[in-house]
Amino acid sequence: MAPYESDDSTPAGEVEDVRDGRRTAARYVVPVAVVGVAAATIGLVPAFAGSGDPTLPKISAQQLIEKIAKSDVQQLSGTVKISTDLGLPNLGGLQNSLAQGALSQGAGGKDGSAADPSSKLLELASGTHTLRVATDGQDKQKLSLVEKAAEYSVIRKGTDVWAYDSASNSAYHATGAGDHKNEKAAPKDVPATPKDLAQQALKAGDKTTSVTVDGTAQVAGRDAYKLLIRPKQSGTTVGAISIAVDAKTGLPLKFTLTPASGGAAVVDVGFTEVSFAKPAASTFDFTPPKGTKVTRGDDMKAGEENAQKAEPKGTEKTARGAEPKTLGQGWNSIVVFDTGSKGGVPSGSASGNSTVSGFLNSLGDHVTGKFGSGTVFSTRLVNALITDNGKVYAGAVTKDALVKAANAGK
Repeated sequence: MAPYESDDSTPAGEVEDVRDGRRTAARYVVPVAVVGVAAATIGLVPAFAGSGDPTLPKISAQQLIEKIAKSDVQQLSGTVKISTDLGLPNLGGLQNSLAQGALSQGAGGKDGSAADPSSKLLELASGTHTLRVATDGQDKQKLSLVEKAAEYSVIRKGTDVWAYDSASNSAYHATGAGDHKNEKAAPKDVPATPKDLAQQALKAGDKTTSVTVDGTAQVAGRDAYKLLIRPKQSGTTVGAISIAVDAKTGLPLKFTLTPASGGAAVVDVGFTEVSFAKPAASTFDFTPPKGTKVTRGDDMKAGEENAQKAEPKGTEKTARGAEPKTLGQGWNSIVVFDTGSKGGVPSGSASGNSTVSGFLNSLGDHVTGKFGSGTVFSTRLVNALITDNGKVYAGAVTKDALVKAANAGK
């Protein structure tokens, strides 16, 4: 990984240099989607709450990183608490409107399913949530999102993937999970556990990053070390990342990302309960309840292909624009892509919802520069500039950094 800083003053030469770590930190630390503008992050409540700081053997940052890398927990079950504080206003009914729009587009229009994981799990981008997780090896996983009286679950068993939404009594079924040729068989990985986020954060480590051991903590009744990751660069919105690592197994138990602006954590995912015992085999069994509307992944894929065929020639290329590129290094990296459409934020006629586009415009700050004019949408972590000529600049950087990149004409 890059030259890490350790509280044991580990020599830089002893630390492995991982070239992939020089990729954009924003790309690995948070999953970001900008369509008009949307920032999706996963977060939680206050940092390491526990029953005291346990006394553990001294360990260096490099040794702790290696402990995470060598962790091979194959069986566990537990409860993960998640909430997000991006500093956005309560969207109320508009949030449902946006979700429905994403579902309609992502699932091939009217044939979409409320249980489709690609849209349902976007709910983790805001508010407070409780997840129940279970895993037994690489081929058996279950994730349940518990909300009030309803529950949403994604279950993988071998090559079978089921997703069930009790609120709408609908299910999504796909086969071929793990087959790289079948991209619609299973939902893309969503970093919904501390381990997922920790792995992504550590990929961002390079010479722009300081990594130290910051004491100990107790999380979900387990003794843990705290790994502290800090950007050395200025201009990023990321303040620090704390990862609580189980002292015995090396499994990350808690992940906390605080913004440079201070205040409550933006990203903080942690186990409140965890067991490393083998889950019951029945945990991964699923049969749709009577009356459930089942949508199959293959049917949804066919619907998407038919919709694309119905578009005028060249429409898809124009809508997607050029492939995105990355500017800068480390925590100051900015992702740039061309939407292929002029006029900045999508209009009501283009998006099908003038209320949505009007609301998005009201949230942004109008900016001008050598690049022309555009709108900057800001959160406590991810910012995005959408120019009037259709370009998007996004990253975990300040508004000034986005404008500077646009002025450079890159």
